[in-house]
Amino acid sequence: MDGKRVGLYLRVSTDDQTVENQRQALVEAAEHRKWRIVEAFVDNGISGAKGREKRLGFDRLLKAVVRREIDVVAAWSVDRLGRSLQHLVGFLEELDGAGCDLYLHQQALDTTTPAGRAMFQMLGVFSEFERSIIRSRVKAGMARARKCGTKSGKPIGQQPLARHKVEQIRAELARGTGIIKTARLCGTGVSAVQRIKREMT
Repeated sequence: MDGKRVGLYLRVSTDDQTVENQRQALVEAAEHRKWRIVEAFVDNGISGAKGREKRLGFDRLLKAVVRREIDVVAAWSVDRLGRSLQHLVGFLEELDGAGCDLYLHQQALDTTTPAGRAMFQMLGVFSEFERSIIRSRVKAGMARARKCGTKSGKPIGQQPLARHKVEQIRAELARGTGIIKTARLCGTGVSAVQRIKREMT
């Protein structure tokens, strides 16, 4: 563990916040582990939901990882990196592919240790579980859609009105009742009443 090169990732969502508390905690953690801080990659006033192209510090961090300029990425908390489990696991996979570890201060996650490595593997399991649930929901939605004869699962076009309802609307219109009042009396939409009136004329 000694002598590892660490890149700090610091992010706050609004301009009136400061990254200094994050910086201090991570510097102390690095010193405790005898890691050498190479650079602090900072995104000020940037939401974690933003993509990589909007988070310039995060983008530079990943480029440094790919160039193997750092051995460990250290962040204050998982929500500094992103907003979902899938995003975190995708990020971890990028780090793993480059032989880079991750340290999350608040979650006490340190993939340089065997326990942290095991936690990383569990995150992968949960992420796959999440993906399988999404796939199942999509398939179920598509099956419903096919059953209904549409792509979205909603019926195509307007459902035909019952014959007695059409006769009721015709009778009201024949009495001179207005379209809106007829729709209210018959419990139908205005467009349906308008369509029947056009047919009558």
